[in-house]
Amino acid sequence: MSTADDPLDDVLIGGREKRDIVIVEHDPAWAARFEEERARVVAALGDRALAVEHIGSTSVPGLAAKPIVDIDLTVADPADEDAYVPDLEAAGYVLRVREPGHRMLRTPERDVHLHVCAPGSEWEQRHLVFRDWLRTHPDDRRRYEDVKRELAARDWDDMNDYADAKDDVVADIMGRATAPRAPGTGG
Repeated sequence: MSTADDPLDDVLIGGREKRDIVIVEHDPAWAARFEEERARVVAALGDRALAVEHIGSTSVPGLAAKPIVDIDLTVADPADEDAYVPDLEAAGYVLRVREPGHRMLRTPERDVHLHVCAPGSEWEQRHLVFRDWLRTHPDDRRRYEDVKRELAARDWDDMNDYADAKDDVVADIMGRATAPRAPGTGG
Protein backbone atom coordinates (compact mmCIF):
# COMPACT_ATOMS: atom_id res chain seq x y z
CA MET A 1 0.00 0.00 0.00
CA SER A 2 1.20 3.49 -0.81
CA THR A 3 2.50 5.74 1.99
CA ALA A 4 4.03 9.20 2.24
CA ASP A 5 7.47 7.61 2.55
CA ASP A 6 6.90 5.01 -0.16
CA PRO A 7 10.23 3.61 -1.41
CA LEU A 8 8.62 3.02 -4.81
CA ASP A 9 8.46 6.80 -5.22
CA ASP A 10 12.24 6.69 -5.65
CA VAL A 11 12.22 4.03 -8.39
CA LEU A 12 8.94 4.29 -10.33
CA ILE A 13 9.00 6.81 -13.15
CA GLY A 14 5.47 8.19 -13.36
CA GLY A 15 4.37 6.95 -9.93
CA ARG A 16 2.13 4.10 -8.90
CA GLU A 17 -0.53 2.81 -11.25
CA LYS A 18 -3.70 1.01 -10.31
CA ARG A 19 -4.24 -1.88 -12.72
CA ASP A 20 -6.45 -4.91 -12.65
CA ILE A 21 -4.47 -8.12 -12.22
CA VAL A 22 -5.81 -10.64 -14.73
CA ILE A 23 -4.42 -14.17 -14.89
CA VAL A 24 -5.09 -16.09 -18.11
CA GLU A 25 -4.25 -19.61 -19.26
CA HIS A 26 -0.83 -20.06 -20.83
CA ASP A 27 -0.73 -18.85 -24.42
CA PRO A 28 1.86 -20.44 -26.74
CA ALA A 29 1.88 -17.11 -28.66
CA TRP A 30 3.84 -15.59 -25.77
CA ALA A 31 6.98 -17.39 -26.98
CA ALA A 32 6.56 -15.88 -30.45
CA ARG A 33 5.98 -12.45 -28.94
CA PHE A 34 9.21 -12.82 -26.97
CA GLU A 35 11.08 -13.65 -30.18
CA GLU A 36 9.67 -10.52 -31.85
CA GLU A 37 10.74 -8.37 -28.91
CA ARG A 38 14.14 -10.05 -28.71
CA ALA A 39 14.72 -9.19 -32.37
CA ARG A 40 13.64 -5.58 -31.74
CA VAL A 41 16.04 -5.25 -28.78
CA VAL A 42 18.95 -6.79 -30.69
CA ALA A 43 18.24 -4.55 -33.69
CA ALA A 44 18.33 -1.51 -31.39
CA LEU A 45 21.41 -2.46 -29.37
CA GLY A 46 23.46 -4.90 -31.42
CA ASP A 47 26.27 -6.45 -29.39
CA ARG A 48 25.47 -4.21 -26.41
CA ALA A 49 22.67 -6.72 -25.73
CA LEU A 50 24.84 -9.33 -24.02
CA ALA A 51 21.87 -11.66 -23.41
CA VAL A 52 18.13 -11.47 -24.01
CA GLU A 53 16.10 -14.08 -22.12
CA HIS A 54 12.38 -14.80 -21.81
CA ILE A 55 11.60 -14.87 -18.07
CA GLY A 56 8.55 -14.69 -15.84
CA SER A 57 5.40 -16.75 -15.99
CA THR A 58 4.85 -16.29 -19.73
CA SER A 59 8.13 -18.17 -20.28
CA VAL A 60 6.90 -21.30 -18.49
CA PRO A 61 4.73 -23.58 -20.65
CA GLY A 62 1.56 -24.61 -18.85
CA LEU A 63 1.69 -21.77 -16.30
CA ALA A 64 -1.19 -19.29 -16.25
CA ALA A 65 0.02 -15.69 -16.17
CA LYS A 66 -0.69 -12.03 -16.58
CA PRO A 67 -0.45 -11.51 -20.36
CA ILE A 68 2.73 -9.44 -19.97
CA VAL A 69 5.91 -10.84 -21.54
CA ASP A 70 8.88 -10.34 -19.19
CA ILE A 71 12.34 -10.17 -20.71
CA ASP A 72 15.76 -9.99 -19.08
CA LEU A 73 18.19 -7.85 -21.06
CA THR A 74 21.79 -8.10 -19.92
CA VAL A 75 24.01 -5.08 -20.62
CA ALA A 76 27.50 -4.24 -19.39
CA ASP A 77 26.30 -1.62 -16.89
CA PRO A 78 22.60 -0.90 -16.26
CA ALA A 79 23.53 2.39 -14.56
CA ASP A 80 25.05 3.65 -17.83
CA GLU A 81 21.65 4.52 -19.30
CA ASP A 82 23.19 6.60 -22.10
CA ALA A 83 24.63 3.36 -23.51
CA TYR A 84 21.22 1.77 -24.17
CA VAL A 85 18.11 3.69 -23.02
CA PRO A 86 17.97 6.20 -25.91
CA ASP A 87 18.18 3.38 -28.46
CA LEU A 88 15.51 1.36 -26.68
CA GLU A 89 13.27 4.43 -26.46
CA ALA A 90 13.78 4.98 -30.21
CA ALA A 91 12.67 1.34 -30.67
CA GLY A 92 9.43 2.13 -28.82
CA TYR A 93 10.12 1.27 -25.16
CA VAL A 94 9.45 3.63 -22.25
CA LEU A 95 11.63 3.79 -19.12
CA ARG A 96 9.51 2.91 -16.07
CA VAL A 97 11.84 1.77 -13.23
CA ARG A 98 15.24 3.01 -12.15
CA GLU A 99 16.79 1.22 -9.18
CA PRO A 100 20.31 0.09 -8.28
CA GLY A 101 21.40 -2.69 -10.63
CA HIS A 102 18.09 -2.77 -12.51
CA ARG A 103 16.11 -0.74 -14.98
CA MET A 104 12.77 -1.64 -16.48
CA LEU A 105 11.37 -0.38 -19.73
CA ARG A 106 8.03 -1.37 -21.17
CA THR A 107 5.94 -1.04 -24.26
CA PRO A 108 3.38 1.78 -24.29
CA GLU A 109 0.71 -0.95 -24.33
CA ARG A 110 2.25 -2.30 -21.11
CA ASP A 111 2.29 -5.85 -22.46
CA VAL A 112 6.09 -6.26 -22.43
CA HIS A 113 8.42 -5.54 -19.50
CA LEU A 114 12.09 -5.30 -20.41
CA HIS A 115 14.23 -5.78 -17.29
CA VAL A 116 17.81 -4.55 -17.69
CA CYS A 117 20.51 -6.09 -15.51
CA ALA A 118 24.25 -6.74 -15.39
CA PRO A 119 25.98 -9.99 -16.40
CA GLY A 120 25.98 -12.51 -13.56
CA SER A 121 23.92 -10.21 -11.34
CA GLU A 122 21.65 -11.56 -8.64
CA TRP A 123 18.72 -10.11 -10.63
CA GLU A 124 19.67 -12.06 -13.75
CA GLN A 125 20.45 -15.34 -11.97
CA ARG A 126 17.35 -15.32 -9.75
CA HIS A 127 14.97 -14.99 -12.68
CA LEU A 128 16.67 -17.63 -14.79
CA VAL A 129 16.82 -20.14 -11.92
CA PHE A 130 13.16 -19.55 -11.03
CA ARG A 131 12.06 -19.91 -14.66
CA ASP A 132 14.06 -23.08 -15.19
CA TRP A 133 12.84 -24.64 -11.94
CA LEU A 134 9.17 -24.00 -12.74
CA ARG A 135 9.64 -25.46 -16.23
CA THR A 136 10.76 -28.78 -14.73
CA HIS A 137 8.83 -29.01 -11.42
CA PRO A 138 5.07 -29.27 -12.01
CA ASP A 139 4.15 -29.33 -8.30
CA ASP A 140 5.83 -25.98 -7.68
CA ARG A 141 4.43 -24.63 -10.96
CA ARG A 142 0.88 -25.51 -9.79
CA ARG A 143 1.50 -24.09 -6.33
CA TYR A 144 2.80 -20.82 -7.78
CA GLU A 145 -0.16 -20.58 -10.14
CA ASP A 146 -2.62 -21.18 -7.29
CA VAL A 147 -1.07 -18.36 -5.25
CA LYS A 148 -1.10 -16.03 -8.25
CA ARG A 149 -4.77 -16.72 -8.92
CA GLU A 150 -5.70 -16.19 -5.27
CA LEU A 151 -3.79 -12.91 -5.11
CA ALA A 152 -5.15 -11.69 -8.46
CA ALA A 153 -8.67 -11.89 -7.03
CA ARG A 154 -7.78 -9.11 -4.56
CA ASP A 155 -7.88 -5.37 -5.15
CA TRP A 156 -4.36 -3.86 -5.41
CA ASP A 157 -3.32 -0.20 -5.37
CA ASP A 158 -0.42 -1.09 -7.67
CA MET A 159 0.88 -4.12 -9.57
CA ASN A 160 4.04 -3.94 -7.43
CA ASP A 161 1.96 -4.73 -4.35
CA TYR A 162 0.65 -7.87 -6.06
CA ALA A 163 4.22 -8.86 -6.97
CA ASP A 164 5.41 -8.27 -3.40
CA ALA A 165 2.59 -10.45 -2.04
CA LYS A 166 4.12 -13.42 -3.91
CA ASP A 167 7.46 -13.05 -2.10
CA ASP A 168 6.88 -15.86 0.42
CA VAL A 169 5.96 -18.51 -2.14
CA VAL A 170 8.76 -17.38 -4.46
CA ALA A 171 11.28 -17.56 -1.59
CA ASP A 172 10.08 -21.05 -0.67
CA ILE A 173 10.37 -22.29 -4.25
CA MET A 174 13.76 -20.61 -4.70
CA GLY A 175 14.97 -22.34 -1.55
CA ARG A 176 14.37 -25.68 -3.25
CA ALA A 177 15.68 -24.49 -6.61
CA THR A 178 18.99 -23.38 -5.11
CA ALA A 179 19.44 -26.08 -2.48
CA PRO A 180 22.54 -28.25 -2.85
CA ARG A 181 21.72 -31.70 -4.17
CA ALA A 182 23.50 -34.96 -3.65
CA PRO A 183 25.24 -36.30 -6.77
CA GLY A 184 22.89 -38.32 -8.94
CA THR A 185 19.68 -37.00 -7.35
CA GLY A 186 18.81 -34.63 -10.19
CA GLY A 187 16.99 -31.43 -9.51
